[in-house]
Amino acid sequence: MAITEGHHGRNHIASGHAASIPAGIPAGRHVADGAAAAEAATAPHRSGSGPAAYVWAVARIAVGWVFLWAFLDKLFGWGFATPAKGAWVNGGSPTTGFLKGTADRTFGGVFGALAGQAWVDWLFMGGLLGIGVALVLGVGMRIAAVSATLLLVLMWAAELPLTTNPFLDEHIVYAIVVIGLALAGAGRTLGLGVQWTRTALVRRFPVLK
Repeated sequence: MAITEGHHGRNHIASGHAASIPAGIPAGRHVADGAAAAEAATAPHRSGSGPAAYVWAVARIAVGWVFLWAFLDKLFGWGFATPAKGAWVNGGSPTTGFLKGTADRTFGGVFGALAGQAWVDWLFMGGLLGIGVALVLGVGMRIAAVSATLLLVLMWAAELPLTTNPFLDEHIVYAIVVIGLALAGAGRTLGLGVQWTRTALVRRFPVLK
């Protein structure tokens, strides 16, 4: 940018930007119009609107329901994956069946020793409930993504070696999806993500977004 003095003694600013402003349009108006256009272009992303945002939102609710349903079925034994006699409320252990079934796996000794322990049951059920509620409501997406990934990777490791694929199964796929949901801010659409981020608690501890 260079400043030159014209034949009338006035300073003129010569720059590529100034030269691009059409004649008759004040520079201030041009800049304001450009800023407004840029804001309008990014508005769908920030507000969580648009077709992609709704697809992510539906995926978020669907994955959240998978976790939440697993919690409810194991808690009450509604007969889908857990019989009534094995319900947690009836004294059953929500982790015993799965963990004991890993006896012949690579890490069977480690996971088998955890089967039926009260603290393991509480952590597992608390994780299912917390992750499920967070994803369905669209709040606490960061913590939900980290928790879900940890839980899913542990379940994946418990089943090694896999019988249907060398290294990839639904646990890893779910983990990737949950991470994507958090990165995409999927809680802002069809969820309470916007309201959640405005609370005093989240403003003080942004990690809770």
